[in-house]
Amino acid sequence: MSTQTVNVAVAKAQPTGLKKGKVKCVVWDLDNTVWDGILLEGGNVRIRPEAADLIRTLDQRGILNSVASRNDHDAAMAAIERAGLADYFLCPQVSWNPKSDSVAAVASTLNIGLDTIAFIDDQEFERDEVGFSHPQVLCYDAADVASLADRPEFTPKFVTGESASRREMYASGFERDRAEQDFAGTNEEFLATLGMVMTIAPATVADLRRAEELTVRTNQLNSTGVTYSYAELEAMLDSPGHLLLVAGLDDRYGSYGKIGLALVETADTYWTLKLLLMSCRVMSRGVGTVLLHHVMRQANAAGARLLAEFVPTDRNRVMHVTYRFAGFTEHSEHDGVLLLAGPPGAAPKPPSYLRLQ
Repeated sequence: MSTQTVNVAVAKAQPTGLKKGKVKCVVWDLDNTVWDGILLEGGNVRIRPEAADLIRTLDQRGILNSVASRNDHDAAMAAIERAGLADYFLCPQVSWNPKSDSVAAVASTLNIGLDTIAFIDDQEFERDEVGFSHPQVLCYDAADVASLADRPEFTPKFVTGESASRREMYASGFERDRAEQDFAGTNEEFLATLGMVMTIAPATVADLRRAEELTVRTNQLNSTGVTYSYAELEAMLDSPGHLLLVAGLDDRYGSYGKIGLALVETADTYWTLKLLLMSCRVMSRGVGTVLLHHVMRQANAAGARLLAEFVPTDRNRVMHVTYRFAGFTEHSEHDGVLLLAGPPGAAPKPPSYLRLQ
């Protein structure tokens, strides 16, 4: 093979997009991508084995799959059902709208950033249309599907038990959302019907892979955006000067899994909350302040004043608002890190619709 041929092959395999970070969701075209052929021209399409294999591999790794196809909705969904792939695709978008609109709808429904989306299509025009509207989306040629599983952006460092069940957790979330839409009472009355139970406990070794994953994947409800490795988190388990807390949430629809993390640097007089994060999946469940209030109560019981580090990003304004509502005020600022001071006294108890244990 000539040098020129090698260069062309390497260039073809590169995705378009602004970054090459970890992908949370792959959005698939259908015709000549998931299957061979054009559905409306023949009807009897054949699923591409390499596409089906990648869909299942991504699912096991905790990477979601969805669809953006310009097609007849009912015919396309029937074909997906016949192929045994319907359960793998969350919030599929099948319409005659531009695929950039469909990709945006997927990101909005899943409540994830466009910079965590990958898009696969056999048509260069469609990839260019999505890339022009959403330059942060990684766009791939369907011809490269067989090699994508080996790319770093599709290879999480750890695959945890929660990774393999992430799709089911999202599906349960959609079921909750439908129940909420059909509920006639107030939001608080609806939350009371869920029977939510939140656990907050010191992290164990078994929690560390998920804890690292949370620091990497959580952007909106993340106080600093700092990521911590497994080794760094493990060192804090045995550190007398640190407290690492993990929060989990369950309700009558199932488990949300481990959804919160708090890293506290403890001292006699001051405790410093180095990192506070909550999964975006629980943003609408009214539990965003529960972990923070728990840390506030712990510090108060130890006779310490609680400080909290906050680093503003383009995604975490909600977390700043959370601190403000909890009574935190600006204390100082250094090298882009804002230090907030918590209010004196005990923090509020958990809301009545949630049981904390």
